[in-house]
Amino acid sequence: MSGVLGRVPAAERGATRIADRVVAKIAAQAAKEAIDEPPKEGAAPRATVTVHRDIARVRVSLELGYPTDIGHQCGAVRRQVTERVQALAGMDVPEVVVQVERLYPAGASVAAQGRIR
Repeated sequence: MSGVLGRVPAAERGATRIADRVVAKIAAQAAKEAIDEPPKEGAAPRATVTVHRDIARVRVSLELGYPTDIGHQCGAVRRQVTERVQALAGMDVPEVVVQVERLYPAGASVAAQGRIR
């Protein structure tokens, strides 16, 4: 203890709370970083998070290009989201649910452009 007897050091006072929406933004950005080749027509990944104390449960919705190894992409998203949330928010992430909303064929936009000419 410093100075006055009975005074609590600043590092031991109070608490830090990180809002669920902040953790969700971290998770969505991490998912975006993890996808090998995001589809040009696709929406950016979205995340919802439930935080209880220092534990975050994450659900990520994303769109992928087709063909792709969906299992590999989802595993990469889970790893990246877990690592980034732990590093940036200091929370344990026991669960990351990845939901693939849509697949975009690789040649669809190219074929459509070819017909216009």
